Amino acid sequence: MNPDNKILNEQTGKHITDVTESAMLPTSFGIFKIMAFKDDQNKEHAAVYMGDITSDEPVLSRIHSECLTGDTMFSLKCDCGFQLETAMKQIAKEGRGVLLYVRQEGRGIGLFNKIKAYHLQDKGLDTVDANLQLGLPADARHYEICAEMFNYLGVKAIKLMTNNPLKVDEMKKYKINVVERVAIEVGRNKYNEGYLDTKEDRMGHILMQGHHKKQED
Repeated sequence: MNPDNKILNEQTGKHITDVTESAMLPTSFGIFKIMAFKDDQNKEHAAVYMGDITSDEPVLSRIHSECLTGDTMFSLKCDCGFQLETAMKQIAKEGRGVLLYVRQEGRGIGLFNKIKAYHLQDKGLDTVDANLQLGLPADARHYEICAEMFNYLGVKAIKLMTNNPLKVDEMKKYKINVVERVAIEVGRNKYNEGYLDTKEDRMGHILMQGHHKKQED
């Protein structure tokens, strides 16, 4: 264990056990910096950021949960990859912002269980019922680590890119000043419409392009 962990925990909170120095991350969207964080479960997370994020002005931010299939394999079953790309583009456009890449694959159930849930979805279950049939929670993610990462980075207030009000509530619970929720509704297609409708109907996500909007129109 890093001998500086006790000092680090006093600076960040109880879950972060180690932090790297920053490194340049050139992307097709712009030049970012990246830092890696290790937590007390030995999971490794990343903060990708651009510009001065320590001023009093609210920082455009995204908390992005790892999605191997969407982020790296361009899956159309979800909107994760589309949201990741959009968030990085928006931060680059603004010239200032933070993306936290959090290792909570499959809403916290892991890749193995996510693929098992996909199999059940292929048989007709929605994303919530598939998890429940496996004896798993609909959403097993925890957000305290995100608050610790924001604090370590010196972020004072955020404009959070999310369609999920729970993320806003969780950040506020952990004393992060969320001044605005910024919608990030992208990537709807014939393969993920049911998934997105379930997130709206059963998980409280705010989706202006969802089937409720279509019914109103």
